[in-house]
Formats: sequence, C-alpha cells, structure tokens
Amino acid sequence: MSTITLASKRRRAALRTLAFMSPWLIGFAVFFAYPLISTVYFSFMHYDGFRPPSWSGTKNWTYVFNDYPYFWPALRNTLWLVLVMVSLRVVFGLGVGMLITKIRTGTGVFRTLFYLPYLAPPVAATMAFAFLLNPGTGPVNAILDKIGIPAPGWFNDPTWSKPALTLLALWGVGDLMVIFMAALLDVPREQYEAAELDGASAWQRFRYVTLPNISPIVMFAVVTGVIQTMQYYTQPLIAGKVASGVIQGAGTQFEPGYPEKSTLTLPQLVYNLGFQRFDYGSACVVALVLFVLSMVFTAFLMRRRGGLNLAGD
Repeated sequence: MSTITLASKRRRAALRTLAFMSPWLIGFAVFFAYPLISTVYFSFMHYDGFRPPSWSGTKNWTYVFNDYPYFWPALRNTLWLVLVMVSLRVVFGLGVGMLITKIRTGTGVFRTLFYLPYLAPPVAATMAFAFLLNPGTGPVNAILDKIGIPAPGWFNDPTWSKPALTLLALWGVGDLMVIFMAALLDVPREQYEAAELDGASAWQRFRYVTLPNISPIVMFAVVTGVIQTMQYYTQPLIAGKVASGVIQGAGTQFEPGYPEKSTLTLPQLVYNLGFQRFDYGSACVVALVLFVLSMVFTAFLMRRRGGLNLAGD
C-alpha cells in the first residue's frame, strides 16, 4: 500500500511540474522545435510554395554549396561582421560606458546623447548614413577632401562597404553603453581602493578589478551581438539599395549585395531564395547554416567563459 501511495505522490508531483512547465514547453514546441524540424525537412525537398513538396535528396545542399554564386561571399561577409563588428561594438560600448561613469557633471546629457541613436529606426538610420557617406555629394567626404584626407567610396566601394556598416553599428552603440554602465557602477569601490593602495596602475585596475567583475556582462554582450549579427538583414540591404540608386518598384527585382556582393549576408539569401525565387528548399539550407553557425559561436564562447571561470577559481 505504501508503495502505491509513494508512486501516486511521484506521479502527482510529475504532473504538477509538467503543468508549471507547460507554457514553456508549448512555446518551445511551437516556436522552436516545429520550425527547426520543418526547416530540416524542407531542405531535402523541392518546394516552391505552390505545388506540394517533392523529395529531392541533397540537391538543395549541392546547389547552395556548389552552384549558388552568392552563398560563399555572403558567408564570408557574415563572418567578417561577426568578428569585426561585434568586437568593436563591445569595446566601444565598454569604453563609452567607462567614460561616462567618470564624468562628474552632465552625465545624464551625455548618456542621452549616446543612447538616442540606438532608438533611430534601422531603415531611416541606414538611409541617413548612406547620404552622409555618399562619395559624390556627402558632407563627410567633402570635409575629408578639405583637410587633405583621401575620401573613401564607403557604400559604393566593396573595400569600404563593411567598414561603413560597422560605423553605423558603432553610432548606435547606446544599448551596450547602458548595460556596461550598470555593470561598472556595480563594481565594489573597496576593490579599487585596495588596488590603489597596492600601487596598481589604471590598466592593472581595469585588468584585475573591473574586467573580472563585469566579465558575465561582457560575455552576454558578445553572445547577443553574435546572434544579432547572424540576423543582420535590414541595414546592408538598405545601404546597398540607396548606394546603387536602384528604385525598386512593381516588376523589378533587386539582387542584394551591392557593391560586388560586399554587403551580402546570409539572412538576405534566405529572403532572396525563399520569397523572391520561391526556392524554399535552398532557403532552408541557408537557414540551417545560420543556425549551426550561431550554435557553434555560442558554444565556443560559453566554453571559453567556463574556462575563464575555472582559471579564476
């Protein structure tokens, strides 16, 4: 009898746990598991959205990796943006946050000035940058010419298009600034005082006091930055359209990546293949590549974070 009662209690406890977890389980199944399984399924199918899907084996994978001319440039551009843009945004956001925490007067004004660009709509901000950096009529190149600095082509030059996108990302670094400011203000002051009494320099105080205390926030900023950059779509597409001068209307199709595929990213390929070419199978292949890359980067960063914690302990 006691065994039956114990089993019944365990069953009720398991059902109670499932009941509390059910909102998350339903959300996970509907918004993650089902789309992921469907994406894997359609990556092996020929499907144009109009006729029923038919089995095509690995043809979609072969087409994307071997025959689709935009895949490898988009992959290289995406990796460049992840490595360069995310790194610079974290460093710049941390630097601005440290600078504002050191200012004694007017902190609110400077915080507002640095945060406001983050609130600008991505399309409007990108169009404004494309006009400011226009090599022929933009004020930035006019100023550079007057002071004797060679003016780059920015969004019209494949060498400078990604640095121009990075400048746009640094302009909107207010989100990271606020996060880092909160973390910096939470560092115990007595640790700085103890380091100063030991004769630590400014760099040593940053290295051995500030950085260990804010390292979880730095890791959060890097991981979320990688995930966001893996979804980088609007800014490079709008910059390429504005710089190319192409006006897209009814019956026209704009191939993303201007100039010379230098602003092409993997999310643009997903849209181009799936919603412009109606090749959903190949679009699913690119989406799965994005998913795998995001998981690899995140696992690598979390592993590095775990190693740093063990070393610190």
